[in-house]
Amino acid sequence: MTIQTPLPALAQERRVVTSIPGPKSQELLARRAAATSAGLGLTFPVVIERTQGAILQDVDGNSLIDFGSGIGVTNVGNSNDRVVQAVIDQAQMITHTCFTVAPYRGYIEVCEELNKLTPGTHAKKSLLVNSGAEAVENAVKIARYFTKRPAVVVFEHAYHGRTNLTMSLTAKNMPYKDGFGPFAGEVFRMPMPYPYRAISNPATLAQDSLEEITHRIEKEIGTHNVAAILIEPIQGEGGFIVPPKGFLPGLSEFATKHGIVFIADEVQSGFCRTGDWFAVNDENVIPDMVVTAKGIAGGLPLAGVTGRADIMDAVHISGLGGTYGGNPVACAAALAAIGFMKEEKLVDRAKHIGQILGDSLRALQAKYPVIGEVRGRGAMLAIELVKAGTKEPNTQAMQDVVKYCQSKGVLILTAGTYVNVIRFLPPLVMTDELLKDAIGVLEEAFASLK
Repeated sequence: MTIQTPLPALAQERRVVTSIPGPKSQELLARRAAATSAGLGLTFPVVIERTQGAILQDVDGNSLIDFGSGIGVTNVGNSNDRVVQAVIDQAQMITHTCFTVAPYRGYIEVCEELNKLTPGTHAKKSLLVNSGAEAVENAVKIARYFTKRPAVVVFEHAYHGRTNLTMSLTAKNMPYKDGFGPFAGEVFRMPMPYPYRAISNPATLAQDSLEEITHRIEKEIGTHNVAAILIEPIQGEGGFIVPPKGFLPGLSEFATKHGIVFIADEVQSGFCRTGDWFAVNDENVIPDMVVTAKGIAGGLPLAGVTGRADIMDAVHISGLGGTYGGNPVACAAALAAIGFMKEEKLVDRAKHIGQILGDSLRALQAKYPVIGEVRGRGAMLAIELVKAGTKEPNTQAMQDVVKYCQSKGVLILTAGTYVNVIRFLPPLVMTDELLKDAIGVLEEAFASLK
């Protein structure tokens, strides 16, 4: 067996040595265009060769600050040493058997961790799959089986995936749904309280929204027909919309009262991202089921459904499963990532990053009226851009800021129903120095707006 020499550490600093994209990236992007589906989007026009911590290094040698974490995946940092070693060790032992054919320890241990970490002290059980969309599908499937009811309630601005059912659950048409129908039935969309754009009194927004939603469920669907209420505690692709205090607890209480399974989609907000292990912890909401993915395994494909034991055990034997779900290598990565989060106190680190970044974003808001709102929690923050003096979405400003940051070696992501939100999802291991450097580039970007 060949013993590989470990790579030297990648310096945690921004370094731009070519134009972006550089010549090697341009060559590979041309090959990408020729070889891959035109339906695949492209956020940052570079080709990445190596990653570590909060740095992405492209094929031209540019070291870029990662403000997106692979869309909230690499919470423990890119190519985390502990995760990498766990992957190597596991791949030498088992790469695949299929858990429902010949089980292995890692799947069991990940489920045990999820059962302990997710909110509530009640008896819980878990199921592992490959992606957030697959986890959402299984959560809905289990809820329908358990309740013997058909209807699923979802919300405006929601994003739950790109499969046929999860497209049906997702709110935004373009680019996620346009032309892909017909969609799954028995999905009912309710208004989502969006504090920045709410017309009603902010002080009563939560209660007003709950009254409207529960009335519509009772009169338009019938509570006895509803299997599940599915919601992101902080909406992701919708623009990091944070519902007003009291809304989630009220929704959960309504679900419990009527025998409806309350499902929290924590795919983007879970695993320390918001300064809690899960975003619902902020108001002590205890869901019947929690859907997880993204940050769970430090970059490897893994997702979970964790729920009340009676709900999870309701399905007949072999009614759940899949060839790759809970792959042993991905499970090893998850155990390493979760261990790292605990030992390095990434819950506290997310709060610290959120304080620095949040204060900086609010300072920019005070200086640049194009920033209509700063919102989010922990290291899951966003700014909504508008035309100064209005709440009219400003897509052009968003595009200009993103383009400027990219040219200076900072990757940032966008979001929002109105295509006017910049979201920040830095790895939770990002140093203060690197964070402040990226914020400095962001400030330059706003100063450059015409």
